[in-house]
Parts: sequence; C-alpha cells; structure tokens
Amino acid sequence: MSVKLLDSIESPLDLKSLKLSELNQLAQEIRSYIINIVSENGGHLAPNLGTVELTLALHRVFNAPQDKIIWDVGHQCYTHKIVTGRKNLFPKIRKYRGISGYPSREESEYDVYNTGHASTALSAALGMAVARDKKGQDFHVIAVVGDGSLTGGVAWEALNQIGHLRERLIIILNYNEMSISPNVGALSKYLSYLVSGQHYLRVKDTVKTILKSFPKVGWPVIKIARAVEEAVKKVFFPGLFFTELGIRYIGPVQGHNISSLIEVFEEAKKIDGPVLIHCITKKGKGYAPAENNPEHFHGTSPFHIGTGKAKNNDNTVSYSTVFGQTMVRLAEENPKLIAITAAMKEGTGLADFSRRFPERFFDVGIAEQHAVNFATGLALEGFQPVVAIYSTFLQRAYDQLYHDVCLMDIPLLFALDRAGIVSDDGPTHQGINDLIYLRHLPQIIILAPKDENELQHMLYSALFYGHPTAIRFPKSKGYGVKLDEAWQKIPLGKGEVLREGNHLLFALGNMVRPALQAADQLAQRGFEFAVVNARFAKPIDEELLLKYALPGRMIITLEEGVVTGGFGSAVREVLDREKRFEVLFKAIGIPLNVYPVGKAQEIKALLGLDEEGICRQIINFIEEIDSGERKSR
Repeated sequence: MSVKLLDSIESPLDLKSLKLSELNQLAQEIRSYIINIVSENGGHLAPNLGTVELTLALHRVFNAPQDKIIWDVGHQCYTHKIVTGRKNLFPKIRKYRGISGYPSREESEYDVYNTGHASTALSAALGMAVARDKKGQDFHVIAVVGDGSLTGGVAWEALNQIGHLRERLIIILNYNEMSISPNVGALSKYLSYLVSGQHYLRVKDTVKTILKSFPKVGWPVIKIARAVEEAVKKVFFPGLFFTELGIRYIGPVQGHNISSLIEVFEEAKKIDGPVLIHCITKKGKGYAPAENNPEHFHGTSPFHIGTGKAKNNDNTVSYSTVFGQTMVRLAEENPKLIAITAAMKEGTGLADFSRRFPERFFDVGIAEQHAVNFATGLALEGFQPVVAIYSTFLQRAYDQLYHDVCLMDIPLLFALDRAGIVSDDGPTHQGINDLIYLRHLPQIIILAPKDENELQHMLYSALFYGHPTAIRFPKSKGYGVKLDEAWQKIPLGKGEVLREGNHLLFALGNMVRPALQAADQLAQRGFEFAVVNARFAKPIDEELLLKYALPGRMIITLEEGVVTGGFGSAVREVLDREKRFEVLFKAIGIPLNVYPVGKAQEIKALLGLDEEGICRQIINFIEEIDSGERKSR
C-alpha cells in the first residue's frame, strides 16, 4: 500500500521540500480528498477542484501567514485549508460546529480576511499593502480573484487606485469563465479574447518576417517601428489594458501546471509594483461530472461519486423552483415582465425562464448595484422588472434601493431568495438582515409567504401593488402543498387568521408552520393562542393586530430575521403609537450575533426558533410575567 503524501502535510512549510513530481502527486491526492468529503457534506466542489495546483504553487513560493493571501469570494479555499493545518478538520467542513467553507480569521492565522461576497479582495489587499509600507515592513500581499468577481464594480474601483498608488501587490486572476453561472458582459468577452492567443506577438513576428525579405528598406523600417511599438501593442495585445491602468500583466499562464505557476510567482515577487498574473483554470478539474456541469457542481448537495447524482431523492420542489415556474407562467401572460439576476441564474430558479424568454432575461454578472439601477430604467419605460437576488447579496445595493427605487416610488419587484437562516455557508450568507434594511425605506412593501403556494400568489399580486415590493423566501424545500392553478390576488397589507384564540402568535413567512405547531402545544398547557399569518412585514395589518391588542393579552411576534429593528419592532411601534401599553408583548427572532456553520434546523434549534424553542420561550415569558405580578403584590 503506497504512502499518501497528504498524510505528511501539516503546514505550508512541508510543501517547500517536495519535488515537482511529488507536488503533482499531492494535487491528485487533495483532489480525491475534496471529492470524497464534498460528496458526503455537500459544498463548493467545482471551484475548489479548479484551484488545487494554483494553491499548492502559492504556498510553495510564498511564506504564509507572513505573506498575506486573500481569497476573493472564498469558495475556492478548500486546498488552502487542507495544507494550512486543517486537514483533519476538513471532514467537518460546513457542518455544525465544524469549519467554515469560506476563509475565517477566527479559524486560522492563515485566513487573513473573511470573505463570502465577491469583489472585495482587491480593496482589502491594497489596504494591507499600504499599511505594510507605512510601517516599514516587508511581506507580500496576494489577492486571488476570479474572473467573475471582476464584474463587480468595487473590484474596478480598487484596480483604479492600485494603478494610481503603484504599491507592491500581486493579483492572481483565476480565469475559468464562470462565477456561479457562466460569466456575462464585455469584460468576460475581453478576457476570453485575451486567453485566445497573444495576437500582438504573432502580428509583430509576421510583420518582421515580411520586412526582412526586403533588406534595403526592411531594417530601417523595423528600427523606426520600434518607436511606435507601444501603439501597435495597444491595438493587438489586449493585456495592455491592465498595463494602461498601471498594473504589470503576466500571462496567460496554465493554471494546472505547477512548474509554470511556480516560475511565474517567483518572477512576480521581484516586481516592485502591482502585477496581475492571468491563470487559466478549469472549473471542476479532475472530476468528469463537475467538468461537464460546473454550474451544478459549483455548490452541490451530497452526491454519489460514481455518477455525480444527488443522494437526496426528495422530489419536493424548493421555493426557488416555484419562483422560477411562477415567473414562466407570469411571462406567458405578461409580455412586459422581465427577469434580472446577478450571476445567479440557476440559484434563483431562472434557468428555464432564460431559455423560454431569452430576450426578456438579463444576467448582469456580480453587479447588484447595477442590476437595481438597470431595472429602474426599464420600469420607468413601462416594463415590469423582477430582480432576483439572494437576500445577503441585495445588501450590496442598499443605496440604490433607497436613492434610485424608493425615493422615486418605482414599482420594482425584488425576489429575495435565501432569506432567513441559510444552511452550511455560515455568517456571510445568512439572509437575516433584509427586514431591517428594507423596512425603514419609504414606499416599499415587504411580504413573506407561509408556503410555496402562497409564494406564487404573492408574486402575481405584487405586480399590481404599484410600489417597490420585496418578497423574501427561504433556501429550502417547500412543504409539498398543492399549487393552485388559478391566481389569487392578496389584498395589500392584509394578514390571514389561521387559528383563533385569546392571545396572538403573529408569525411571518416560514415561521407560520412552527407557530401553528407551538400553538397546539401551548393549548395543552391551557393557553389558547390565535395564529395569524402576517404575510406583510410592511404594511402591517394593523386592524387585525389591534383586535388582539387588549389589556393583559399576550402578543408574540415570530420572524426568521434579526429581531432588533425587524418585524417584531414594527409591531411594537404600532402598539406604542396606539397606546396599547398593557399588552404583554414579546418578539421572537434572531439575536444580534454571528452564528455557527450548520444546517438551518440546527441553528434554529440553537436560537429557539423551532417548535420546541418557541414553546420554551413563551412559557419562560409567562413565568416571568407571573413572577413579576407576585412581586408587585
């Protein structure tokens, strides 16, 4: 039985003594290790398989953690984690109380910057480089950035200043033609052109050959031509684009050739200024199902290694799927409906829409701010754009939501997928702040469905409200409820009574089901709670709420979002404004904190947001009230 090299790797220092052949062997062992673990846990398979050799070369040449390596987005950091002392922890990646699937400063000194959202690494790297020079220190700063991340505006803001300041900084451009969905836009086409061949060099050599065949005139012309070579470069060698920004360009380089990568990285270390190394990699490298379908294996659930097929055979449709199906139905009826997403065609369920209505589908790349502004222009000209962005990513377009949508009261519809607690991906991907950052904006309407059937009716209804509207829904399977064939228009701002009682559980979105379950348990203890499906976080159904807001009655709000400033706060504001001070009020939701990696249900149980936790919190609340009353006597 052959000894695995991986067993001997405890830190990056162990890579420096390996022969090239051993590094190549190690790359294959790590690739197999990643496939085995992700097949059990799920995770970001394709991007990590594409950066194995790149990571090994980086740690062979540079001296982390003294040298700072920043991974943009971070979903390509598995090899980095494996060779930086977390090899034995890797089987618990993305599991409850396990290690994060993204860089985490809390985990390791080798993770110098927490990432999870795209396009942030260049700015942070420049800040570190400037700080290094101001303190008179001497280390390298390396930012590993995917071509998809360069579609983000903040990356270009950083490049602009990098070229201006000319600090010593190394940028690794990992080009694999994909972020999550295939990359789009002029930049992606430019990089593809850049990779297709070094046009300038070929043209220059051809011209020289022709001129040399006429010696009397050829050599003088060649001499003169050298004076105008820079102009020729600008026409025929697009890599000069980065050079014109003030950034030295090296590449393209084969990103799976460790020898070439080491050579180029050693060269980059000697350059006194910013340098960009253009590495060509293949997403899903070494595992055929991932190579053939990198979109599916970007972030995958557990799968069978032999076939690549998912282990979970649950056929219950997800909220994302219902959203996509509803969008197709709406588009068939409404020729003015347009779908917009930010590099999340598959994740948001819009793949079928993009095939059925390509002229009405726009993927703007990782550019959430642009997506929102682009939609405003369409809406002002009479179209009905639906902007589908994960809750955590819409945070990046906050100013556009306020300045360009809500102040002008433009009737855009925002579909906020992955709202609430999100499994596996950790703090950077939790959709727990949308109620806070949306609720105080003028004009906006906020809804959350109790199930997948109500989601389709909310999407239909929102197109008639005439105001900016956001519908938040979770990253999860639905409940398997029957989907109505006929549309139902939900009255603006009206809740739904699902159970009568003396006290009130006022529940929003996917907290409605656990509220009903908790009400059954509480009834067994002698407390009769009505359950209302709020539907709207804004505007709240005040008439229905105040019906239960009687002296001595309990009103409990339930939300899967940060409770400070969220739905419960909105209800409390109504009660205070109406001087219902004798109501016994409690808001149940997510406390201000950073939450561990894990499955959504595990985190809900930790926070008391499952059926048992809700009952426990309410019983404790009742006991506190009784204790306070006894003390006051």
